[in-house]
Amino acid sequence: MRRIATAAALLLATAVPAFAHLDPGEHGSIAAGFSHPLYGVDHILAMVAVGVWAAMIGGRAVWAAPVTFVAVMAAGFAASFAGAPLPFVEPAILASIVAFGLLIALAAPVPVELVLVVTGFFALFHGYAHGSELGAAGALPFGAGFIAATALLHAVGAGTGIAMLKSLDNAHGRLALRVAGGATAAYGVALAVAG
Repeated sequence: MRRIATAAALLLATAVPAFAHLDPGEHGSIAAGFSHPLYGVDHILAMVAVGVWAAMIGGRAVWAAPVTFVAVMAAGFAASFAGAPLPFVEPAILASIVAFGLLIALAAPVPVELVLVVTGFFALFHGYAHGSELGAAGALPFGAGFIAATALLHAVGAGTGIAMLKSLDNAHGRLALRVAGGATAAYGVALAVAG
């Protein structure tokens, strides 16, 4: 049980913000875009959780879920930049943390197609939020930066999930990931209540 708790704590430690938002004028639009998802714990938890969930589902979900998230997130960014309305952006982002956490905690077998629908749905809101916070940054470099950071966070989640499933025996690895998923969902609820 101690190994499971340690593994879950290590997984949660990957979700610590690393940067503050960078000023595009001082650091450049790519750096500002790259730092943007790393600033908010809500974005970090959701992005890492997508990778973990994909690792738990396995098969083509390991690459298809992150690719779908990034592609639909880019579309959400473009929609925001174009001024298209999208209601409930912040509540949907908080809901994504809770949903991804619960999906990990429940560890239910889900068809890959449904995984892609769920990740794509929430990705639209994350991308839209990035677009609405563009500020003085150039759209294309800012977008390239946050797409790279998002892909990195997905890779951290997937890599952590795969490593935990292989380093612990599969049952203990899944249990550790489920505990981390439950903690992620609880944190998402706490963020929603605090907001």
